[in-house]
Amino acid sequence: MLVGVAVLVLLVSLVASVATEVLWFRQLGFSRVYLTQLALRVGLFLVAGALMAAATAVSMTTAYKNRPVYAPVPGPAASLDRYREGLEPLRRVLTVVLPLLLGLFAGSAASSRWETVLLWWNRTSFGQVDPVFGHDIGLYVFTIPFVRFAVGLLTAVVLLAGIAGAVTLYLYGALRVSGPGARTTVAARVQLASTAAVLVALQAVSYWLDRYSTLTNTHVRFAGASYTDVAVVVPARGILAIAALICAVLFVVTAVRGGWRFPAAGVGLLVVVAVVAAGIVPAVVQRVQVVPNEARVEAPYIKDNIDATRAAFGIGGTQVIPYTPSQNAAPGALSQDATTTASTRILDPAVVSPTFGQNQQVRNFYQFGDPLDVDRYTLGGREQDVVVALRELNLGAVGNQSWVNTRTQYTHGYGLVAAAGNEQGTNGLPAYLEGGIPSTGSLPDYEPRIYFGEKSPEYSIVGGPAAAPGQGNEIDYPTDSGEARYTFQGSGGPSVGNVVERALYAIKFRDANILLSSALNDQSQILYDRNPRERVQKVAPFLTLDGDPYPTIVNRRIQWVVDGYTTSEEYPYSQPQVLQDVTEDTLTTPTGTIAALPPNQVNYLRNSVKATVDAYSGQVELYAWDESDPVLRAWRKAFPGAVKPLDQMSADLMSHVRYPEDLFKVQRTVLASYHVTDPGSFFSQQDFWRVPDDPTRQAAAAGGGTEAAAQPPYYLTLQMPKQEQASFSLTSTYIPKSQPGGQGRNILTGFLAVDADAGSAAGQKKAGYGQLRLLQLPTEGTVEGPGQVQAEFNSNTEISQDLNLLSQGGSAVIRGNLLTLPVGDGLLYVQPVYVRSTGETSYPVLRRVIASFGNNIGYADTLDQALNEVFGGNSGVKTGDAGQGSGDQPAPGSTGTPSSSSSTAPSQGATSSPSSGATAAPVPENVRQALQEAVAAETEAQQALKNGDFAAYGQAQAKLKAALDRAVAAEASSSAAPTASSSATPSG
Repeated sequence: MLVGVAVLVLLVSLVASVATEVLWFRQLGFSRVYLTQLALRVGLFLVAGALMAAATAVSMTTAYKNRPVYAPVPGPAASLDRYREGLEPLRRVLTVVLPLLLGLFAGSAASSRWETVLLWWNRTSFGQVDPVFGHDIGLYVFTIPFVRFAVGLLTAVVLLAGIAGAVTLYLYGALRVSGPGARTTVAARVQLASTAAVLVALQAVSYWLDRYSTLTNTHVRFAGASYTDVAVVVPARGILAIAALICAVLFVVTAVRGGWRFPAAGVGLLVVVAVVAAGIVPAVVQRVQVVPNEARVEAPYIKDNIDATRAAFGIGGTQVIPYTPSQNAAPGALSQDATTTASTRILDPAVVSPTFGQNQQVRNFYQFGDPLDVDRYTLGGREQDVVVALRELNLGAVGNQSWVNTRTQYTHGYGLVAAAGNEQGTNGLPAYLEGGIPSTGSLPDYEPRIYFGEKSPEYSIVGGPAAAPGQGNEIDYPTDSGEARYTFQGSGGPSVGNVVERALYAIKFRDANILLSSALNDQSQILYDRNPRERVQKVAPFLTLDGDPYPTIVNRRIQWVVDGYTTSEEYPYSQPQVLQDVTEDTLTTPTGTIAALPPNQVNYLRNSVKATVDAYSGQVELYAWDESDPVLRAWRKAFPGAVKPLDQMSADLMSHVRYPEDLFKVQRTVLASYHVTDPGSFFSQQDFWRVPDDPTRQAAAAGGGTEAAAQPPYYLTLQMPKQEQASFSLTSTYIPKSQPGGQGRNILTGFLAVDADAGSAAGQKKAGYGQLRLLQLPTEGTVEGPGQVQAEFNSNTEISQDLNLLSQGGSAVIRGNLLTLPVGDGLLYVQPVYVRSTGETSYPVLRRVIASFGNNIGYADTLDQALNEVFGGNSGVKTGDAGQGSGDQPAPGSTGTPSSSSSTAPSQGATSSPSSGATAAPVPENVRQALQEAVAAETEAQQALKNGDFAAYGQAQAKLKAALDRAVAAEASSSAAPTASSSATPSG
């Protein structure tokens, strides 16, 4: 009875699970993906399970039917009678149960290989051949894995069925192992010899496939077939395959004619050949012929490894630029790099999430991600790097945790918040471009409601009956009088409008309220699987997804952009990489907001798909970003229509697509070694690099302590040497790799940047997108790396004294990201410094900026001042100019409009201030009065913001802008002499 109930419960749960998945995929328009996957998994389960069960049952039944009829004999054989008598009542059950159990295991194992089968069935050509056998790469990526799977399955079936048959033969006396040798009946001999023949023949196929496996061998210095593999191992595997086939023939002869002598001798010979040809001879050749001349002998194979690895990871077209940085911080040195310097991001997205929270969270039941994301918008005709975040729902902070509240009323977040990446607001707070509730600012108008996000609840039910006549059911956003209400419009999830649908989801989520609650009606929809990354993974299970989806405004909707990768571990000669290891850094952890990639080992990687998830409706779109990728072509054949052509991507979306971080992390790791293309130099490994540890943060170790972790890459707008114009880029640095027994140096050896801006006005991928540019510094150079620069910042007397003062009273000093910029024919380091006071509501505020060029260090309140100190009071650029659209006004929620380009005197803490002796000109009275009015307006704005009065805030901002405009006009008309330091007018 209990077993029947348990089976019924499992069956109902299985039906509910499948039915709700069908409803979910159908609502999104990806039914074919799920049904194809389900059908293939079920088909493989049935085929493999039936094959295993049938083979085992036939083997056991045949052995039993061919049992000899004989009188008990003395000796050990006589004792088997007792076992036979004990097993006989269970024999029929065992003959059914054992094959079924083995079939379940085989079917489960086979069903997990559905991707291997589907890729083989839809295989495509790479158009490239391997250097040893001359076969198309597609043979190794698509066909050989499938053949190995089939051979492995058949081997398991034959082996287990053979063992079951042999045990049955032994128990019933057809096989005797006592005495001088094994003895069998004729029927037993035929059965055992036939099974052995098939098993050895399958081993012959496996030996033959092992020849190709040498192309993905991993050696100490490189991957792929080595000299010994090609000269000895490959021929030896072929010989073993032939020898195994001969053994199989000998077993067939034994089955027909009798006598075990010849197959036994054949198996013994096979073992000897395997030991000698595949073990001893390769070892001897390696020791005698290869080791004494390894660099020369392995050179051709190292070259194949270099070429294949660079092709497999998409780094073959890297532009290498020799770069000898200048150490002279001459006045005006940055004039040729004005765009790069003016766009320098001083707002660290890994630090300011609490600042966004205190300024823009509005209510406790909202929250922001950490770290924030970087995007760019065209404002006032200019590209502007911005730090963005979504105000997502935090159900844990809802006061009343009733089911109706948490599942049907608090259902969504509200609004996108954006701040200029290169600007500093009043009092060190971000210069917001978009914020407030309702959302206002400089960004395009958009639908602000966020039903699908990284922090969305497990499930919500929307579209239900109104809470009161004329009102919506859901709490939309807070107001002074309570809250505005809203009812979800459109299609965001499967319907739960009838009792059957409600029952299915009540079973799925184990929540009877879904079936019983009156908060649902025939318009109700259930939203679940709401994390953008998880949502895309379900509709595209064949992709490996980037760990950092980012939100952007596209066509008046907030869209999450998720990068998808196609991978393989079968690309010949390519050096494998463990994705989790090479993508972890101080911002990426297995449990953090930015998820680490899975610990899969791959040797081929392409960013083949760009996916979007609508934050309002949850609709998923997949676009074929790399339509030439053979792996993607195979998946598109398998799932027709699932991935849209690139020409269907809108120009608006194209303008926000960026180069993905995880792909760049993998490529920078590979390039740390594979920037070396000469086999001899590669063999010596003397010019190998590594990514430096993050000098500003520590990653938490598993044991509770801290350990160094890699510095993350940074999105910046910059112009690389030999690049025609500045571009939104992703950047990283290199230092020398420590040799065993040696002490590593933290000097800079390379700087890597990739053109990350894909968009164009025509809606087509930019020609330069994805271009990797590597600045290669002199091998014996002494340019300081990030670690050394950070150490100098920390040990500088004046900086440390000032930061100690800032940290008094329990305040914490937070060093922001240390940026590296190739400008002024040298390398500029820039680091924002934040201070966070004590208390639950404290948040980081930007208080100082440190800049370094060569041996000069600047330390001031703003980047302009720091650069002027470094470059003798004449940096040649005003950092607030780029990206600031003409006439742009700060959004409600902005903490102030004077940007980092505001003219102020150098800070007392400056470590290099050539202009410190200059006397500033007196400020005209009309300018002073206008500035005082601006300060008063800013104070009024901050008080309004604190009170949540956005109407008053807008009026104060208007007063502030008018006062600043008067100050600018008054200063322009005054005859005051220019100051000795570089002057910049406050930006409105």
